[in-house]
Amino acid sequence: MLEMMVIPRCWQIGNTVCIRASSRGSNCATKYAVRAISDGLRQENDKLRVTCVYPGVVTSELADSITDESAAEAMATYRSIALKPEAIANAIAHAIEQPEDVDTTEIVVRPTASA
Repeated sequence: MLEMMVIPRCWQIGNTVCIRASSRGSNCATKYAVRAISDGLRQENDKLRVTCVYPGVVTSELADSITDESAAEAMATYRSIALKPEAIANAIAHAIEQPEDVDTTEIVVRPTASA
């Protein structure tokens, strides 16, 4: 008989709409579903550490492909307070460094200016 393999850690990456709704209802719903699934996984297996990471606005190349001028300007304004990806990596590293009996369930990392 095959033994069930225990997965020590599960990572889910969402964004801050998982914790606070915005005007984009369907986007919020799908992101919140990730949060709900993660809670379910945690409850089903007490040996599984599940960590959800919810970054706020982060610098990336995504905005470079926007061709609409007004949308590009809006994105530039939105991204003016963006975090560097290293900030998210540092938060994840903190969770990884915890002992096996510690489950960091949620990490919310957002720019101070977005509060």
